[in-house]
Amino acid sequence: MKTIKTAVIGAGGRGSLYAGYALHYPHEMEITAVAEPNPARREAFRQRHGLAPQACYADWRDLLAGPRCADALLVCTQDTMHYEPTIRALEAGYHVLLEKPMSTVPAECVDMGERAKRHGAVFAICHVLRYTVFFATLKRLLDEGRIGQLVTIQHNENVSYWHQAHSYVRGNWRNAAQSSPMIVAKCCHDMDALLWLAGADCELVSSFGSLAHFRPEQAPAGATARCLDGCAAADECAYYAPRHYLTANVGWPTAAISDDPSYEARLRALREGPYGRCVYACDNDVVDHQVASLQFANGVTAAFTMSAFTYDNDRTIKLMGTKGEIRGAMGKGELEIVEFATGHRQTIALRVPDNGQAGHGGGDFVLMADFLRQVRERVARQERGESGGSAAGGGQGGRTSADKSVQGHLMAFAAERSRLENRVVRLEEFYK
Repeated sequence: MKTIKTAVIGAGGRGSLYAGYALHYPHEMEITAVAEPNPARREAFRQRHGLAPQACYADWRDLLAGPRCADALLVCTQDTMHYEPTIRALEAGYHVLLEKPMSTVPAECVDMGERAKRHGAVFAICHVLRYTVFFATLKRLLDEGRIGQLVTIQHNENVSYWHQAHSYVRGNWRNAAQSSPMIVAKCCHDMDALLWLAGADCELVSSFGSLAHFRPEQAPAGATARCLDGCAAADECAYYAPRHYLTANVGWPTAAISDDPSYEARLRALREGPYGRCVYACDNDVVDHQVASLQFANGVTAAFTMSAFTYDNDRTIKLMGTKGEIRGAMGKGELEIVEFATGHRQTIALRVPDNGQAGHGGGDFVLMADFLRQVRERVARQERGESGGSAAGGGQGGRTSADKSVQGHLMAFAAERSRLENRVVRLEEFYK
């Protein structure tokens, strides 16, 4: 098996996670270079993967300016910084795995997909839900006809009150102009999964939602601008920052507030940084709840709900067909199939693969394995002097493709357009 040499742009949480595949499966993947502006993260990544100092860059432009140093490249920068390094990497001959969302600009999503076709590159997007046991089993059951013909889908993205506060009120994705609308940043995963399960192109989208709670006028009496400023509502506030970040847990999400996990560093981060702000006194403007209705070309309809006001951080789904229904809770790892004719109920307990990484229900490392397989096959064909394969949009032979990823993103952008303009959006017109 050929070991795929891989470079990484962005050594934050997601970049480090995907690169971690090389530590578990060094015969499949070798990290050869990294570009990361944060010196502490860059050095930690260098030591973890045994890189020479000259293979570590503060700027991704410097990495791509030199000779090609790998077969593949992982682009794991912030959302607004995806487009330029991806284009440059494709032009330089790299196969690319890009963290979602592809871009915060719809036209850039389309352009990246088109350029990947022209360069004949494997171009895959980190839509990890397709690679989880949960969604893969749902797709298999549908394909087997277990509930007859699929008619409609009810899908909930239960964001959880604490996750909303961490990522979308205090965190990097709180402001649409600085990142993207929340339904793009958080739910392009879900749009892609609905597209996959429906089995046909999406035609129409309508959506409603707003920022209802995390606003100054919702602050309790005695609230202060920062949690550690003597907030009188601390005992009763579910979002009191020390309760979430000054605990024994120094993994995610706590790891996001400081590169130094010590108590002193975390305390300083809450006194000075964005994660210590009162959730009612931030510069957030993304929604805290949104619904979307979708119609697909084969007649399947879907109702999607995203809400911050849930306890569990989980996805739940109900698939309704002509012969039965399937109910599922991803966090519980459980599916239930009910047959109409007999009333028979079957419960399926799902097992997350023991692949060294349980993120996204084990999907993160399954996605990495599939991407590396595609690159390995493409490199082998090129070495034999054969054609690069179909130009149907990179990622051929995997569970997704650039074309499908683009459509999933446009579904999310269209939902936001519908919400803002209070109208139904036709996907074909939106694409054009």
